[in-house]
Amino acid sequence: MKIAGFDIGGANTDLAVIDFKGDEIKNIEVNFAYLPMWSNNNDLSQVLINLIEKICPISEIDAVGISMTAELVDAYDTKKDGVLDVVMKCEETFNCPIAYVCIDGMLSKEEIEKAPLKAAAANWIATAQIATLISDNCIFIDTGSTTTDIIPIKNGHECAIGKSDFERSATGELVYTGTLRTNLTSFLDKVELNGKEFRVSSELFAQTADIYTVLGLIDEDDYVCDTFDGEGKSKLDCAKRIARILCADLEMLNESDIIKIAKFAHKKQVQQIADGLKQVCDAQNLDLIITTGLGKDILDKKAAESLGLKVKSMGDILTDEECVVAPAIGTAVMMNKYV
Repeated sequence: MKIAGFDIGGANTDLAVIDFKGDEIKNIEVNFAYLPMWSNNNDLSQVLINLIEKICPISEIDAVGISMTAELVDAYDTKKDGVLDVVMKCEETFNCPIAYVCIDGMLSKEEIEKAPLKAAAANWIATAQIATLISDNCIFIDTGSTTTDIIPIKNGHECAIGKSDFERSATGELVYTGTLRTNLTSFLDKVELNGKEFRVSSELFAQTADIYTVLGLIDEDDYVCDTFDGEGKSKLDCAKRIARILCADLEMLNESDIIKIAKFAHKKQVQQIADGLKQVCDAQNLDLIITTGLGKDILDKKAAESLGLKVKSMGDILTDEECVVAPAIGTAVMMNKYV
């Protein structure tokens, strides 16, 4: 059985195509595409098809599982509207069995239409399926391009206190910060540089992808989102954007200054994630952390280590490319059990 699992985010749509023999995984192939759902949601159907056909003919797919977080984008008046629009587009795209990841398992189109918010931002339910393969008692932390999920697992089952993004933002289980698309001034109000504190300019000048490019922690192939100024993604382009957050430019700041700013911002983002992680650890009395996502080594491992916690990587059982799309893999696993 060949199952396609999609994780449809606000900015990126991820795919995992898995060949199953019963419950055994025989092969995994993954792909993703940048799709800003706030402006281009009408392209979703074609993007889903294109992603599959880069891996195999769509006729080979036996079933499709869908998880989503795209319902939050401001193209939709409500999250309910967003869920129903994504469901409608998916149903129009595929002729094979389809089901949707929800807070209480996989649901059909008809079931989703009765309770749409059950599918809103439930992709962490899918990722938990993979984390339990490493440990039945742990906290998995998944930092993608935009957000960080921090989900406790006990006795092989997720036990998050919050079930929606709204609820999880109060429990530490959702930290709205990511490896690529986070405005630096969302977690910085001052920057320490050369013995002085500089207040930052709260504009859309630089994002986290800029600092991690400058620090060499990601490359241009990882920088899949748009830049804030519409310019390039080289280290020089990123440095120009970083300088602007201090109302400066590269005639006022040198390369060493930019590196110092980037390292300072990196440290502050690690602290931001560690704050949420500590809240979950204290509530659940768990001390094993499993990291995944694009930020697993850049941010999550460092946040866990700063708290003195034990750390394992989902990279122990998946490739780095597969870790980046872990919710899509988990979605395919859940869909295989569903069908």
